[in-house]
Formats: sequence, C-alpha cells, structure tokens
Amino acid sequence: MISLIDLQAQFCSIQPEIEKEVQYVLKSGNYIMGPQVRTLEKKIAERLEVQEAVSVANGTEALTLTLEAFHIGVGDEVITTPFTFIATAEAISRVGAIPVFADVDPSTGLIDPQQIENKLTTKTKAIIPVHLFGQAADMDAIMEIARQHGLVVIEDACQAFGATYNQKPVGALGDAACFSFFPTKNLGSLGDGGMIVTNHERKASHLRRLRVHGSDRKYYHEEIGYNSRLDTIQAAILLVCLKHIDQWNNRRRELAEVYLQAFQSIPDLSPIVERETNKHIYHLYCLNSPNRDHYVEHLKNNKIAAAIYYPVCLHQQKAYQFLGYQKGDFPHAEGLTETIFAIPMHPFLTADNQQKIIEVLKEVHPQ
Repeated sequence: MISLIDLQAQFCSIQPEIEKEVQYVLKSGNYIMGPQVRTLEKKIAERLEVQEAVSVANGTEALTLTLEAFHIGVGDEVITTPFTFIATAEAISRVGAIPVFADVDPSTGLIDPQQIENKLTTKTKAIIPVHLFGQAADMDAIMEIARQHGLVVIEDACQAFGATYNQKPVGALGDAACFSFFPTKNLGSLGDGGMIVTNHERKASHLRRLRVHGSDRKYYHEEIGYNSRLDTIQAAILLVCLKHIDQWNNRRRELAEVYLQAFQSIPDLSPIVERETNKHIYHLYCLNSPNRDHYVEHLKNNKIAAAIYYPVCLHQQKAYQFLGYQKGDFPHAEGLTETIFAIPMHPFLTADNQQKIIEVLKEVHPQ
C-alpha cells in the first residue's frame, strides 16, 4: 500500500537525532516544562516573527485557551467555517460561545470573507479563519472586517506550519494563532502538542497561567484553569523536526507541482487551487471530482491510500444539530463533501510511487 503519509520514513530519517535528544531528557528527569519547552517557544516565536509563543497540550486546547484569554465566552458568537475538523467549533463551544458558520470558496475550501460579513450580528466577538490543508485564508479581507467591527481574529493554523500569506508567516496575521503538533501535521511530534502565538504580551501571560491550573506560582491559583502543558520529550522531538521543516515543506511543494501538471489533462479532476497570495505547504493534497467515489475505489484497488477530508460539514454533525442549520445552508461547503478526496502527500513519497499514483488516476479516464 502506498500510504497517505509515511510517519515511519520520516522518523527513520531523523532517528539518531531524536534518540539523542530523548535520551537527554530521560536522563535529566525534567519531564514537565523542562528547558526544551522554553527553547521551542523561543525558536517558534522568532521563526513566525511574533513576540510570544505559548506551548500547550494539543491544538484543540490551543484554540480553547486562546478564546478564553481573549474573553470570548457565554453567549458570544464566533464566525468560522463549517468545512474543517470539529476541533475548531468544539473549542468555541467549550468556552460557552456559539459557532456561527460561513460558507467557503469552492475552489479552495477556505472561508469566504463576503460570507463572514453576511453573518455579523451584535453578538459577534471573533472570527476563526482556518488555514485549510496548508494554505492561508484571505487574511487581508478578514482583518479589514475585524477592524471595522472591533472583532478578535484567531488563526486556526493547525494544518499550516510554514505557510505564508503575502510573504508573511501564517501565525503572524491575526491577533493570535493556534498550531497543532499532532504526528500527521507538517511539523508533528510523536504524540500530542500545540502552540499559541501572539504579539499581545498580557494575553500570553494569561495563557501561561491558564495552562497550569490558573496559577502563576505553585499552589496559588488566580482563576480556574486547565492542565495543558507540552511534555518536555515532545518539545525535544519538535526541536529536531524544526531543523528539517523547510526541507520537508519544499519537498511537498515539489510533489504538488508534479501532481498539478499531471492532472491538467484529466477533465473531471481538479486540484484545490493555491491562491496567488499564498505559499501552500500541502499538509494534504486534495482533489475534486464529481466521480470522487470511482477514483477512490480505483486507487484502493491498486493499493494506494485515499481519504476524504471532510465527509460531513460541521453544521450537519449530530453534535451541532441544536444550532438549527439545514441542508443547503452552505452549498459550497456541502458540495465539497461530495467531491473532495486526498491522495498521498508527504516528503518521503518517491518519484516512482508518485508516478504510479498519477497513472492509476489517469486510468479512470484514459486520454
């Protein structure tokens, strides 16, 4: 089977480095909030050109804690996309706020700023654009809406570490940004992990308190907080991976260009569009086709992995039935759930395997 992502190959490529750093942590006995955590925060802040980086336990809690630090809570409305993983909306719900969905651009799957404007009410307090599959949403338009209406913008950058928008790093575009280090992400650990970045020093201090039970000093608690710390071992692993992330992302872009050229001759197959403002880092490589199920079946019959991101919009999930949305409320997002699928994309995909993937897809509609 040609896998969608090859974590084993990635690990093997840096195994000696990781084993050295993990052994160092194990021997130190400093397993929680060790020096590697602070080093990782510093390096990521420098890389993303922001003042503050606060590590947390995972990407979902990065979103949740950020909403709380910006005082988004009960009864507030937060506009986001229905075409993403549930964690985005889940974080909004966890702080007692209400997710309000806005439709997407069907060519990219990214939230449509015009649709955001249509969803504004007096209760709107924030926007969470999702940098889907590895490329940035239309942040100039979104930030202009936010400025006009006094809204907080929190980037959900969980799939987009290393991407840029108008040559500026994703993560440095809004009031704050959240990253996931889940193993399958471009920058992934060997377990869960997350990071919040911001230029608001006071918000960063609040986030550091929230992540350790609302405490600035041990056993003294200013507020009800969370237990949401990045393990020292995961920080050590991420420091190794950070050295290689540009090489890995560049390889993804090379593979994406080969795919793009190959699929231009297949009439019912269209890749997700890379916006001109963006440097896409292809966390996933997604295609659209009205014959999606046929392509997926043919790939799997030829021992090539394929997956659907996402088969159900958030407003159609059972968990969000209480919001009262109906089928047809977001036609572009709903349409993508019927046509989109992902094919193998990772830095260790060989040229031979990529060519096999292309040839198998072309067999569905031979030229």
